[in-house]
Amino acid sequence: MVSVSGFLGIPTGNICDCNGLKGSMDAAIMPLSYTSAMAGRAMTVTCAPGDNLTIHKAIALAEPGTVLVVDCGGYTGAGVFGELFATSCRARGIVGVVIDGACRDRAELIEMGFPVFSRGVDPNGTRKEVLGSIDRPIQCGGVLVHPGDVVVGDGDGVVVIPAEEAAEVLERAKAKKHREDELKPLLAAGKTTVELLGLAEKCGL
Repeated sequence: MVSVSGFLGIPTGNICDCNGLKGSMDAAIMPLSYTSAMAGRAMTVTCAPGDNLTIHKAIALAEPGTVLVVDCGGYTGAGVFGELFATSCRARGIVGVVIDGACRDRAELIEMGFPVFSRGVDPNGTRKEVLGSIDRPIQCGGVLVHPGDVVVGDGDGVVVIPAEEAAEVLERAKAKKHREDELKPLLAAGKTTVELLGLAEKCGL
């Protein structure tokens, strides 16, 4: 099984390019801090609107290295995740959270540096009454997520890589980042992408 930590430090843009130009969540699913970075295996969670009981259970069950991927159906009228949850997640080795819904305690979450990616922020509280599903395929941010898929997030957003494709995508993404790193000094010296990428004919130049 591929080491998920290998994705850290590779821009999500490179990963998307090497993932068949797919797997990126809706642009509205964004980090609270642009410096956030995470890579882990998905533990999928469904929550009823305005209810976070299932997140309580998921945190109690999650293994280290997990990213909680929470489907709230896009409901942003309540913050289902906040500072207390993040404190517990960090202690238990959970490496990040993605919420198709809202979180709260933005300032505290940013200050503690725990990666949270969400559709919105809302101070409203939640009920703890409806137990949803854990570790079943879900839709989150417009992307199908299976338990165990690789989830990578940075300042640009979140990408999901199917578990069975992760090793191949990682190798391609590493190679792409290396190629781009080689291009940067050439571009800084005045070369153009048209020249370096062989795009002259397509550009009619």
